[in-house]
Amino acid sequence: MKMIRFSVGMACLSISFLVATATDASSQTATTSVAKPTVIGAIKDSAITPGVSATTQTADSPDAHLDNAVAALNKGDKATTTQELQTGIAGLEAAAQQKPTSFKDKLLAQASKLKALLPLIPTGALGSGVLGKAVSLAKLASGGNQLEGILAAGSLLGKGSQLTSGLSGIGSALSSLGGGTQSTGKSLISKALASVSKLDQGGLVAKAAEPVAKTEISSLLNLVKGAL
Repeated sequence: MKMIRFSVGMACLSISFLVATATDASSQTATTSVAKPTVIGAIKDSAITPGVSATTQTADSPDAHLDNAVAALNKGDKATTTQELQTGIAGLEAAAQQKPTSFKDKLLAQASKLKALLPLIPTGALGSGVLGKAVSLAKLASGGNQLEGILAAGSLLGKGSQLTSGLSGIGSALSSLGGGTQSTGKSLISKALASVSKLDQGGLVAKAAEPVAKTEISSLLNLVKGAL
């Protein structure tokens, strides 16, 4: 009887051990299966991040590169200043050749003046004030070339946004120059913007505003030529 009881006891212990082992294995498997989605999710998140940053775009206009050059010089970054200035100059020259107006020579002249500043950057002899003024004059010529090109293309109807952009660029350049030219230019720009805002409205309102806008923009362009 003792042997039978001992055998039964051993059998119970064996069964208990097997059940416990199976339970532990199940727990580990469940834990592993739960942990996997977390790892996969982390990989997906890291893969998405570069895609988001890749969608960020920066302005690639000549004026933007010139502004970047001034900002880089203020930070003491000579390499970036040189690179951005060279890119901006190339853009100005391309605009003068591709869309020539009466501002062509003035635009190329300002580009040449900017080129003359390039050798001063590595030596540290170029001050931000000097570069800033040169850039403002170049942007003034660029804005004048842009606006005159739009005027020469014919009807201004439906071109309110383009003209507004050009007027704003000239206004920004004039603000940097200061003086009486800035004050007069600001007044002319305000009048021109009021007329230009009606060009996209269509109908009689737009048609009535067109000749007024042409006259006001032409007056502003004459002022810009005088400043250059």
